Amino acid sequence: MNGVVGFPVPHGLLVGSDGRSMVKHQPLQVYERQLCLSCLTGIYGCRWKRYQRSHDDTTKWERMWFLILSCTFFLLLVWFYFWWEAHNDYNEFNWFLYNRSGDWSDGSVPILTATAAGFTYIVFLMVLALCHVAVGQQLNLHWLHKIGVTAVLVTTVIAVMSVEQLWREEWDIVLISLQAKGPFLHIGALAVMTVLAWLVAGQFARSEKTGFQAVLLLVYACALLALYLVPLAITSPCLMERSSLSPRPEVIGRRGAPMLAPENTLMSFRKALQQKVRGWEVDVTISLDGVPFLMRDRTLRRTTNVEWVFPERQFEDAAMFNWTDLQALNAGQWFLKDDPFWTAHQLSQKDLAQADNQSVCSLRELLQLAARNNRSVLLTLRRPPEEHPFHDGWINATLDTVLQSGIQQELVMWTPHTDRQLVRRMAPGLQQTSAVKASVEALRQEGIVKLSLRYNQASPREIRAFSASNISLNLFTVNEPWLFSVLWCSGVPSVSSDAPHILKKVPYPIWLMTPDEYCLVWITSDLVSFSLIIGIFVLQNYHMIRWRLGSIRSYNPEQIMLSAAVRRSSRDVNIMKEKLIFSEINNGVGSAEELSLCGDHGYDGYANEAITPFDQPSLKMHVH
Repeated sequence: MNGVVGFPVPHGLLVGSDGRSMVKHQPLQVYERQLCLSCLTGIYGCRWKRYQRSHDDTTKWERMWFLILSCTFFLLLVWFYFWWEAHNDYNEFNWFLYNRSGDWSDGSVPILTATAAGFTYIVFLMVLALCHVAVGQQLNLHWLHKIGVTAVLVTTVIAVMSVEQLWREEWDIVLISLQAKGPFLHIGALAVMTVLAWLVAGQFARSEKTGFQAVLLLVYACALLALYLVPLAITSPCLMERSSLSPRPEVIGRRGAPMLAPENTLMSFRKALQQKVRGWEVDVTISLDGVPFLMRDRTLRRTTNVEWVFPERQFEDAAMFNWTDLQALNAGQWFLKDDPFWTAHQLSQKDLAQADNQSVCSLRELLQLAARNNRSVLLTLRRPPEEHPFHDGWINATLDTVLQSGIQQELVMWTPHTDRQLVRRMAPGLQQTSAVKASVEALRQEGIVKLSLRYNQASPREIRAFSASNISLNLFTVNEPWLFSVLWCSGVPSVSSDAPHILKKVPYPIWLMTPDEYCLVWITSDLVSFSLIIGIFVLQNYHMIRWRLGSIRSYNPEQIMLSAAVRRSSRDVNIMKEKLIFSEINNGVGSAEELSLCGDHGYDGYANEAITPFDQPSLKMHVH
């Protein structure tokens, strides 16, 4: 029968029209194991099999999900950075939660843990997505990951909105931290952009669309230029001449040393003395019988065992207890039980026993301790309820205690605004201090010589202005060395801290550079980054040019098109493969190297062998 072609069978014989027999000694396709690529596409899109992968262009739907993933990454990056820097104020956050819920718990730990877990997950997906782009694989995020990304995005948005509504002033920590870490974050960002240049250069080299190349290069160049010029917007008080550095700020123990002992107790004040503090900042309340004592909260539930001694009165205002009842309470066991700063385990057995036996401290005891050690005291008073017998005489009761304690008036910083003129007449030596920010003229009219503000309420310029007007400034709460360093460079005379033992270890600002030194660092880092990026682009395109020139000398037109078909559809690639195979068969080429379909470039791993005269039987096809 003429023109009848049999189906291919194993070890078959191929007979041409001239009667010459030929065989194929190996299959046309040999698949290589690609474990890394399988893991890459499998984890990202659950495409573990070779036939599930594709070099096709990513669909618009998957591009949208990549954009959502990118937005989630940047939003979570900002949130994670914010919450990490807010470590300075974790105790303030926990106290805020306590006032709203009535129960003490460290809410910062679960938030930080969840943030770290979510950020790690999103970073992992971003790395996988960028690797897909780098190897030319189609993006196809699995639906479980899409649910996970959506959950992380929604949760982060809710968290950001909650902070904006309930703790808005804490956002300032981000801007202040950039004053301390901006130069180093800039160098880190340069390193990331330089690494990304390898991916961008690869996409630029492989793309066959001039428009896409132009847009890609323009976007990357604009981002890089903006990053190079960012230092023009970086301002930090630590960029100064070393000779202009102010003396080290004095440290005031806020309620003593609350990380080393129960707050507002004699043990806490003595621990603060061991850390060389200049004084203490305390909260004063008036007992029912007119004895000023130290208590921060409105009730006694958090810092005493009132729920065991007076369970029926545990929700009453602390000012409604007389001094005899207050002395019956334990003010240290809560510290060992709740461990508010995660530091109780560091105490010695002696300190543990001492902390377990602390009682409520009176203002008189503190003032006498301050007088013996020549330490200052910053008083913050809380007015008793209206039904309290000293609701109208709370200022006189506190002032009488100060005057009778024997402490020098110059060591006492008086903050209550009520009856300030009366206080000035009765005790002219007290340092009149305001907890409310005002203009220099208004402060002078009130006779204010000192301001006590939260650290975010005074800029470096305002700090210098107050100092020039002989108004001393104390900022609270400063627990982190980087924040202490920034305020030191800003010229702050004193800070209040929960962690005087930590600030004691900061004898000099963490970093200090002159403007000329920083300019040199800035220009050098930019030049190094630019040089590396240029080298990466040249290297990527050099290899592509050499590969294409080599292909023109070695392959026919179908092979060249097949080699450049990384971004084409699977159907087009298969058609070109078939054309190349049968073109080489018809031409009788005998070199396996010439039939190699981009195996060296890792596109599909084909290793084709030529059809040679009958010598090694493998695949036979009968043609009559």
